[in-house]
Amino acid sequence: MFEFSQYLGFLAFLTILTIGFWLMIFLVHFVPYWIGGALFELYKEKKAKKELEQAK
Repeated sequence: MFEFSQYLGFLAFLTILTIGFWLMIFLVHFVPYWIGGALFELYKEKKAKKELEQAK
């Protein structure tokens, strides 16, 4: 019915599909969260530095 090379090709396809799926989940969800958090921390640091300079 199926040859062994077809089975290996199918397994390779499923592996690549699964890796792509999890990579896409990571890129869509975690990276924007990470970048947003970094920008928010940068904003807080600049705000604190500005308030410290005004207090002098």
